[in-house]
Amino acid sequence: MKIIFASAHADPDSWMKPLQALIPAAEIHPWLDGGPSIDAQLAIVWNPPQDLFLRESGLKAVFNLGAGVDAVVKLPGLAEDVAVIRLEDAGMSAQMAEYAVYALVRASRQFDEYEMQQQQQLWRPLGNIKRKEWTVGVMGMGVMGARVAQTLAGLDYPVAGWSRSAKQIPGIESYSGEGGLPVFLARTRVLINLLPLTADTTGILCRNTLAQLPGGAYVINLGRGEHLVEEDLLSLLDSGHLRGATLDVFRQEPLPKGHPFWRDRRITITPHTAAASLREETIEQVAGKIRQYMAGETLSGVVLRDRGY
Repeated sequence: MKIIFASAHADPDSWMKPLQALIPAAEIHPWLDGGPSIDAQLAIVWNPPQDLFLRESGLKAVFNLGAGVDAVVKLPGLAEDVAVIRLEDAGMSAQMAEYAVYALVRASRQFDEYEMQQQQQLWRPLGNIKRKEWTVGVMGMGVMGARVAQTLAGLDYPVAGWSRSAKQIPGIESYSGEGGLPVFLARTRVLINLLPLTADTTGILCRNTLAQLPGGAYVINLGRGEHLVEEDLLSLLDSGHLRGATLDVFRQEPLPKGHPFWRDRRITITPHTAAASLREETIEQVAGKIRQYMAGETLSGVVLRDRGY
């Protein structure tokens, strides 16, 4: 069986060699821009080239080196019968939970204000935290969303989750569907987005939804930059309806110089580093799934194309 490795990683050999060692029954070939088709049956990808499916038209399954598959499913030539298999966790959920804790605690414990006071050489203790007032809402209750919600609930924050279909997670309020969104937003002071990017979720963090949060709310976007309507966020910050935001993902990455987010003290920026798939765990998981595929076994992580995740 031939496998094409088409990834934007800077050092493909560091991925291909251990993958080949774990899948000795297959031939793994690197993608070469402008090269000929190798008649591959499988592909291992991350941010693959636009002509992947046009050149390798015989592909039967694609294994993505990340949880988000939006860069794969939008490529031209992807046939309906080609299975797309996403990465499941591989160390990302713990990192995402750490990041969410950092962003939430920074806001709820007023550490951002203490940073500004330090610059002014002010010694002024602020009010103690009233944890029950810091209601958290997590949008997207997959593996990572559930881990984030449970971690924050473990710190005694009131946590709710919202997802397309109802999810029952101990200690977490559950809201789902369009009907559950307004109630979810109205009780959420800190909104954390971990939704997959689909046609339905693009632009979901817009004026209409964010204005339903209580006054002084805080937004943490860990999903995709396309979830957020940037102009609406700035407008709601200027009006005082939103207090601040922590953003790890953006419509255009790297974030362009001169973008208004850079100099806005109400916004904390990180360069898409909230959670990275750990290389060894990722290689082991993908290799294991390919061995299962070759043995005709049922795989987990298969993307439902009508949902986009």
